Amino acid sequence: MQSWSARPVPELPGRAPVPAVFDTRTQQVERLPQQQRASLYVCGITPYDATHMGHAATYVAFDVLNRAWLDAGIPVDYVQNVTDVDDPLLERAERDGVDWRELAEEQIELFRSDMTALNVQPPAHYTGATEAVGWIVPAVEDLLARGLAYRVPGRNDEEPDGDVYFDVDAVGALGEEGNATAEPQSEFAAPCGPDDGGTGACPGSWHLGQISNLSREEMLPVFAERGGDPDRPGKRNALDPLLWRVERPGEPAWDGASLGSGRPGWHIECSLISLRYLPAPFTVQGGGSDLVFPHHEMGAGHSWSISGHPMARSFMHTGMVGLDGEKMSKSRGNLVLVSRLRAEGVDPNAIRLAIMSQRYRTDWIWTQELLDESEHRLALWRQAADLATPGSFEQALERIRAAIAMDLDTPAALAAVDEWARNVIADAPGPGDDLARQAIDARLGITL
Repeated sequence: MQSWSARPVPELPGRAPVPAVFDTRTQQVERLPQQQRASLYVCGITPYDATHMGHAATYVAFDVLNRAWLDAGIPVDYVQNVTDVDDPLLERAERDGVDWRELAEEQIELFRSDMTALNVQPPAHYTGATEAVGWIVPAVEDLLARGLAYRVPGRNDEEPDGDVYFDVDAVGALGEEGNATAEPQSEFAAPCGPDDGGTGACPGSWHLGQISNLSREEMLPVFAERGGDPDRPGKRNALDPLLWRVERPGEPAWDGASLGSGRPGWHIECSLISLRYLPAPFTVQGGGSDLVFPHHEMGAGHSWSISGHPMARSFMHTGMVGLDGEKMSKSRGNLVLVSRLRAEGVDPNAIRLAIMSQRYRTDWIWTQELLDESEHRLALWRQAADLATPGSFEQALERIRAAIAMDLDTPAALAAVDEWARNVIADAPGPGDDLARQAIDARLGITL
């Protein structure tokens, strides 16, 4: 699948420190490893209504991380998926009387244009779930053969025989027993090398709650709310997630070889796409905090059971964005769309500044006042860049580097630029400072 275009990231003098980030699994801020190459996987959209401010906040946050690595002299292998077949997409297409494929492509193209406008660096691999079916099928067959997945009997046309589920208890027991079958002989298995990140868990183990730190009682309602089916008869554990959904009348389906015609479950797509393009473990798994459980929890389990290695060294999550005191979501219909703001003439740089004025991992509320403040900030910075004396931005650049290195503290980075801008405007005008423009573009993604 085609990604989107991007402007080159300017190279800056000196080197930034490798950033530290908050790891959801350990609940601590931890310095990322010094590597020859960093690897980043950020879960993508389900393309039935893109791109709202919650999406934008997530992808801008991980773009800041991407730029932090680049400024530290570390190239980044960045991968993102698109869940281009799933129940919400099919339901929206049926509601609107359109072909689900046309709806998906329309919304994916809108997402691409929004990311380009927001100056988000594109992934090297942008892959749809439909493109990964050929990788998913043999992996699920392997899990069945090894007793880590099972088929559920059906009851009717809506629940036919053969749906395949991941056995969370069987996979969890592998680590407890040190069972050798944790090391599958598959195309995805690879030995841990000297750059294994010091996880102490290679091949390691996996168990429910490892990523989310939730109890079973806390998991059950969240699982039901976020695409799970805890009440499905025939499941061994109510929290077992779907790996392969056999064909239903009127639904799209693909050749599943011995699995039968059907389509993949939600979590398995990210596991196989990341295993295809990134090392195991890769450096950072990212997404919104609503993906911690079950999506990232189960994806980590799938990846470990398939490859014998942990999915990722660190799990990073962005906070939820609200409007009028409620979480912004498609189901609530309270979306602030990036494309709509752009159509109204809002500068995408101001949208990006509004997002970066908030800490990436906290929940926050979108307001018109926030956007107004960001438009004023953008005008102030542009005025200062035109008036600055060459070399005046060097101290501000180091403050930006230090702020972002400490858990992507973009509000502190923006405050450093604000102070520089006010001082420049208060002093006698100069001829302008190219370093200011280049540094603000490279580190913050803002074009002055």
